[in-house]
Amino acid sequence: MEILYNSTRTKGNPVKASEAILRGLSQDGGLFVPERIPLLDKTVEELVQMNYGQTAYEVMKLYLTDFTEEELKDCIAKAYDEKFDTSKIAPIAEADGAYFLELFHGATIAFKDMALSILPHLLTTSAKKNHVKNEIVILTATSGDTGKAALAGFAGVEGTRIVVFYPKNGVSPIQEKQMVTQKGDNTYVVGIHGNFDDAQTGVKKIFGDKELAAYMDERGFQFSSANSINIGRLVPQIVYYVYAYAQMVKMGRIQAGEKINVVVPTGNFGNILAAFYAKQMGIPIDRLICASNENKVLYDFLRQGTYDRNREFVLTSSPSMDILISSNLERLIYYIGGNDPDKNKELMDALIRDGVYTVTEDMKARLADFYGNYADEQETAQTIHDLYEKTGYVIDTHTAVAACVYDKYKKETKDTKPAVIASTASPYKFTRSVMNAIDHKYDAMEDFELVDRLCEISKVKVPGAIEEIRNAPVRHDHVCEKDEMKQTVMDFLGI
Repeated sequence: MEILYNSTRTKGNPVKASEAILRGLSQDGGLFVPERIPLLDKTVEELVQMNYGQTAYEVMKLYLTDFTEEELKDCIAKAYDEKFDTSKIAPIAEADGAYFLELFHGATIAFKDMALSILPHLLTTSAKKNHVKNEIVILTATSGDTGKAALAGFAGVEGTRIVVFYPKNGVSPIQEKQMVTQKGDNTYVVGIHGNFDDAQTGVKKIFGDKELAAYMDERGFQFSSANSINIGRLVPQIVYYVYAYAQMVKMGRIQAGEKINVVVPTGNFGNILAAFYAKQMGIPIDRLICASNENKVLYDFLRQGTYDRNREFVLTSSPSMDILISSNLERLIYYIGGNDPDKNKELMDALIRDGVYTVTEDMKARLADFYGNYADEQETAQTIHDLYEKTGYVIDTHTAVAACVYDKYKKETKDTKPAVIASTASPYKFTRSVMNAIDHKYDAMEDFELVDRLCEISKVKVPGAIEEIRNAPVRHDHVCEKDEMKQTVMDFLGI
């Protein structure tokens, strides 16, 4: 059955999946959501027999209904190939009674690869299906990982250009070097004087500029997004939760139909929203455990029903979660509000105007699947240290936030269900913070000395993504003010 996509802020005018992917963001500033969440039409027993690509097809065919079987399978085959350093694509590692879903085996060693490996193929296929003649300009804000994964996905892709904005002093040294050394004539990386929320707000503003859109169209360009506001990012993320459940059954850790909990380190809310969608599709997930760092706006929201971004922005050792405006939460707010775009727009307008909104008691009751908590900087470092001392397994800072919150959840609820923790980045991406947590003596070392020492202690080979930037020249050194982002894009395009 065909699924169309509605904006979270306006009634009517639903669009096909390919059109939603092309646009990225609705013209009214809303996000595209499926008119209904489809149920899986394969049993767990059938899913257990499938590899990652086959699972991806079974999930994505239900959402991307205007793609032919051949088109979708071609996109999947091009995405989940030798770019990943394991044939399982998303393996599960056991450590200290938890199951870590390793989502960092792709080209840029972070979970964003899982969706951004396929998005360029979905986007170029969508362009052909909709007879688009314009060059597509991918416009993206990043808190560290999306940027590099998007750049790697779109570099050299014909008919596209990509501009990535990141907070100049708000990402790890490895994250920054990964971006600023990016090859490809169609790529452009810009640091902004501001934080991630400033970058994200600037990008949304450019998307909402109708005069600019018309001006671009006259000159043969149109914008799209690689952020998780694009439904073409969100749908592929659902896949790995379906796959993880099937793998847990295959490993003999659970029986088919047995419930699990899922723990997700959360910033922009897309990753945990994908788990929520997997649950709605029929995967037996019980609690969705939302783990925040010291920017705990989501923790406060899940406890009180009030979303309030009026607070100090904290730079932490888990920078991909240093976010106070969680864009994807809008999709959940729309859902728990009964798919009412007027109610949703009212709340989002309040967020823009006042920086705060409060949901109704009925809406709050529909958040019962979610549990929120947070880890401060000391707890995050202690979790990395303790897990390594106990098991020899090394996790990154974001995964440590999730592992710490999971421990708090178990102590608070006494819930002993098996839990899958989304391990969102390789420890190599945040080497200094990780090694400093294991032992302060490492703090005196240079970044790439730390890389080699991490290799020794973890017995995990240095990923190619790190080796290739070790001596790579800087290709992007542009920095701008947050109010110069629009002009920066126009300068890059030469218009």
